[in-house]
Amino acid sequence: MSTASLSILNGHVVDPSQQLDRIANLRIHNGKIVEIDSPPSDYDEVFDATGKIVLPGLIDMHVHLREPGHEEDETIQTGTNAALCGGFTSIACCPNTAPPIDTQASVEFIKQQAARSENCNVYVICCISKNREGKELAELGQLFQAGAVACSDDGSPVEDAELTRRAFEYCLMFDKPILSHPEVTSLTKNGVMHEGMVSLLLGLRGMPVAAEDVAVAQDITLADITGGRLHVMHVSSKGAVSAIRRAKRRGIRVTAEVTPHHLTLTDEMLRSFDSNYKMNPPLRSQEHVDACIEGLRDGTIDVIASDHAPHSAEKKMRELDQAPFGIIGLETALPVVITKLVRPGILDWSAVARTMSLNPARILGLNTGAGPKGTLQIGADADITVIDPDVAWRVRAEDFRSKSKNSPYIGWELFGRATAVFISGVRKF
Repeated sequence: MSTASLSILNGHVVDPSQQLDRIANLRIHNGKIVEIDSPPSDYDEVFDATGKIVLPGLIDMHVHLREPGHEEDETIQTGTNAALCGGFTSIACCPNTAPPIDTQASVEFIKQQAARSENCNVYVICCISKNREGKELAELGQLFQAGAVACSDDGSPVEDAELTRRAFEYCLMFDKPILSHPEVTSLTKNGVMHEGMVSLLLGLRGMPVAAEDVAVAQDITLADITGGRLHVMHVSSKGAVSAIRRAKRRGIRVTAEVTPHHLTLTDEMLRSFDSNYKMNPPLRSQEHVDACIEGLRDGTIDVIASDHAPHSAEKKMRELDQAPFGIIGLETALPVVITKLVRPGILDWSAVARTMSLNPARILGLNTGAGPKGTLQIGADADITVIDPDVAWRVRAEDFRSKSKNSPYIGWELFGRATAVFISGVRKF
C-alpha cells in the first residue's frame, strides 16, 4: 500500500497531543496527515481499521542494534525489521557498538545503513565520552551536527561527576538531553541479580538498589545546578522513582523511562537460573515493581522503552554469572503492555500513546519541524500504528524477526499486537 493518498477508516483513534480518543477517519496525502473525519476521495487507497486502535507511530527511544561490531547478535536490518513487527515506526539506537558512536562518521554509518534497510526510522544516540570510557568528552557539537538526537554512555555509566557536569553544560547549547545509565559500578561489581532475599537463598552475588539510587541522586543534582536536561534510563528502583518525583516537583528538567520487564517480572524468576532473566538493572522485588507502576501511572515516569538488548544463543547459554546482561524486547513490548497494564485497567490507551509515542518524541526533539512525530495532528508525518487489542497469541522463539532470541516471554500467551504500521503513509508492516 504505497499510493499518494490513503484513508484509514473507522478506527479508534487515540492521540493525546490533541485530546483525541474516539472513532475517526484519517486521510493521508503525500506522506502527511491532511484531514481528520473526512470521507475518502475517489482516488484514495482505503484501509479499514474497524475494531482496531489507531495510535501515532510508536517510538522506542532505547534500542541496541549492535551494528557495527556485534552483528552476530543483531544488525540494523534485522533490528529495524523486528521494530516494525513490534509496531514501532521510529527507534533510537544506543552507542555501545564496536567502535562506539563517538564520531561524525559513525553517526553517518548508522543513518546510511538504516536508509538501506528501508524499514523504520532510526535516530542516533551518540556517546557522552570518547570511546565510552568516561574520561574525556566526545565531540558533542560535531555529533549533534551530524544528526545525533541525544547522548549517552549506556551500559557504561559516566561516574565522573565533573565530566557529567560539563556534558550537561555543553548539551544546553544544543538543547539535547543526556540519557543516563544510573549505576554506581563499585556497588554492583560482579553482581548477577538484585540484592535481596532471593539472591541470598540462591547464593548469587547481588546488585543493591543503592547503586541506582545514588547514581540517580547525583545526576539530578548535576542537572539542577546546570539547568541541563536529564533523562534517566530503565528506572527499576523505588528510591529512584521517589527521587525523580521530588525532582519534578522542584522544576528540575528530568524525565525517565521504564521497561516492560521491570513492570512485569521480579527477581523470583532467577530461581530458574535462566539467563534470559538476567539484565542490568536487574529484575527487582515486587515492591520496586509496584513503585515503577505507580510512577508510570502518576506521570513521574514519562516513557515505556524496550531496552532491546540482543545477544546470540551462544553467549546467553553460558553459566549465569558469565552470561551477558540483556534481553530482546522490540517485538514483545507493546503486547506485554497491553496484556499486563491495559487489559487490567492500570493504563488506558491514551497513556500508551503518551508513554510510547508522544513523550519519546518530545524528549528526543522529534515533535517539531516540518514533519513532527508522536502526533496525528494535521501536517504531521503519517507515521501510524494500528493495533488489534484482542488478538491472543503465544510467544515463540522461531517467530522472532530479531536475529537473537533471548526473551523471558517465550511461551507466554499475550493479547494484542500491531497489525499494520505506516511510515510517511506507506505501509511497512
